[in-house]
This record gives sequence, structure tokens and C-alpha cells, in this order.
Amino acid sequence: MSGEQATAAEPPKQEEDKKPQDETKLEDEQQQQQQAATAAAAATPAQEEASYRALLLSGYGGYDKVKLHTKKGAPAPKAGELLLRVKACGLNFADLMARQGLYDRLPSPPVTPGMECSGVVEAVGEGVSERQVGDKVIAMNKFGMWQELVVVPVGHTFLMPDGMSFEEAAALPVNYVTAYMMLFDFGNLRPNQSVLVHMAAGGVGIAATQLCQTVQNVTVFGTSSSSKHEVIKQNGVTHAIDYRTMDYVDEIRKISPKGVDVVLDPLGGSDTSKAFNLLKPMGKLVTYGAANLLTGQKKNIMALAKTWWNQFSINAIQLMHSNKAVCGYHLGCLDGEMELIGTVMKTLLELYKQGKVKPKVDSVWPFEQVGDAMRQMQERKNVGKVLLVPEVKKEEN
Repeated sequence: MSGEQATAAEPPKQEEDKKPQDETKLEDEQQQQQQAATAAAAATPAQEEASYRALLLSGYGGYDKVKLHTKKGAPAPKAGELLLRVKACGLNFADLMARQGLYDRLPSPPVTPGMECSGVVEAVGEGVSERQVGDKVIAMNKFGMWQELVVVPVGHTFLMPDGMSFEEAAALPVNYVTAYMMLFDFGNLRPNQSVLVHMAAGGVGIAATQLCQTVQNVTVFGTSSSSKHEVIKQNGVTHAIDYRTMDYVDEIRKISPKGVDVVLDPLGGSDTSKAFNLLKPMGKLVTYGAANLLTGQKKNIMALAKTWWNQFSINAIQLMHSNKAVCGYHLGCLDGEMELIGTVMKTLLELYKQGKVKPKVDSVWPFEQVGDAMRQMQERKNVGKVLLVPEVKKEEN
């Protein structure tokens, strides 16, 4: 009888043992469903970001050759790279020349231009420890910055200082690195010297003028249209010269008969010869552009021929006898020297934090108005940096 009682007592015990197993199975199923729901929710933004907008140069010519396109498939960073959500991009004279087929550092179309941007890190590649998701950074590259998402090597990025806006960040690298290296690495600028800055209201011009103020008692001669004279004087130009109505060589000679110690020449052609002749003994000429080639929307064969015909040329014996130096600077040809550029950027960002330099933004244009942005710069209407932004500014009600 005791055996029967024991047998009869078994089933309830088995039911009790079975119940937790069923509950565990149910909990596992619920957990799997929850994980699936979480994964689906996480996948939604990725799917939304699977396409992104980019400006594309389709061929050489006028402003209409750069248009907004949608690219499919979000880019992913490889080892040593970062994925950035772009907030602002810089427009440079090199981009204008590239549109006309006058800049050989840009690959053949179709291609996305742009050498600098600011943005937020969205993903990091394998082996990256010096940056993390959410970091605000400045980025430089040979091309490809004019798009909503970009992938760049981590060594091409620099952390933005506290208080710096995305617009200021995008306005700093190309112009200020160029100005700094020309003035100090080539020009060896020292106290009580003088500098001629052409296009003093442009991005490089304003950067150079501000950097001159970091050296004691430097005299700055700046050329620009008369409507910009008040602004460039406020920025630090000592003597403003209207290149449209005056002979800048004569104006400089009236004030400084011996000439100047450093000339920054972005013009090319006959202006380079004038620059060399304006140098004092032991003076330095740094040539870094050929803005005289840009006379309209499209390539001008006559302007090309005139510029190259008047191209400055000198031999070593003449240099020795003149006791002058001629230097050539091209940031686009230093893309393999990021360690060198990084050292300059570190100095510039420290100067920014000290309040000694501050990028001046002329105007900000959405990607959709890239043609208007290029026109603003090419027609020399800008005072400071012209920027492009992916997002259209929302109208206030």
C-alpha cells in the first residue's frame, strides 16, 4: 500500500518539475523576440542611412558641372579609418580650378571635390583608439569632402577645441595651414618685418593677416577692392591697397621704398615678377597659386596663354646676385606629409584656444546652392571663408 501511495504521489511531483522548464522556455522565447525587436529597431536608422547625398563634379566647365547626387550604400570605415557625419565643408580656390580642369591633384570626373570638413565620428575602424563615436573633429583629405558621410584615415583628423563651431572648424585647416607654413616655414617671419598679402579679404588672406599679428610689429600691406578695406584693416592690415584702381607696387614703394620682406603670391603670371622685384635684400617670395587663370566660369585659353607667357623665371646665378629667395607652396602636394601638417594644426588649434586666430566665415550655403557658393568666391565677393553644409537651414516661422 505504501508503494501505491508512492506511485500516486509521483505525478504531482513531475508537474512541479515540469512547470519551471515551461516557464524557462517561455522566457527564452520572449527574450529572443525582444532581441529581434531591438535588432530591428537598431537596423532602421542604418537602413535610412543606406543612402547619402554628395556633390559630384561631372565634367569640366561652369558652375552647373557640380550637382547634388544620392549615393546608395552607407560607407564603412576600414582598419585605421573613421566614418564622419559631415556638418560643414570648406570651399577653396583649388576647387574652382578643379571645376575648370586646371587642378591636377583631383582625379578625373566624375568625382566629389572638397579638401576639408568638420563633423562627428559615427563609427571607428579596427585598431582605432585615439577617436571614439561622438567626437567632434576637423578632417583633411586630398578630395571627397563634399558629402554627408565621409571615410577618412584617423591621422587626417583633429579634435575640435571646446567652443569651436563646426563652421569655424571647416574654415580653419586649408587656409590657416597654408598661411602658417608660408609665413613661418618658408618666410621665417620675424619682428619688425613687412609682408605683402594679396587677396587680403579671402580665406588665406585673412588667415595670413591674423598670423602676422602673432609676431611683434609686423607691417602688412593688403590688396583688395576698396569696399573691403575697412574689414581687412580691422583684421590687421596696416596699409590697404585697391588693386583695381591703384598700382600696388607704386603704393608700396611710396611707404616702403626698399620694398617688403615677404610676399605671398596667389596670382601668378606677371604679378610674380612684380613680387620678386618688390623684395628687399634677403626677402622671400612664396608663390602658391594662379588665381589670374580664373577669369570666368569656364577655362579661358587666352588667360592661360597670357599667364604662362608672363610666367616668372629665374636661374640660380640671378638668385645669388639678388640675395632673394623664391619658394613654391602647394598644400595639395603635401598629402603624404600628414605628420608635418599635424604639427602645424596642433599649433593653430592652440592659437585658436588662446584667441589669437579666429576663422572669419563669409557665408554658408547648402549643398543645393553650390553654384551660388562658387560664384561668390570666383567673383571675389567674399570676405572670409565660403562654406558648404549638407543640411538646408530651416526657415523660422
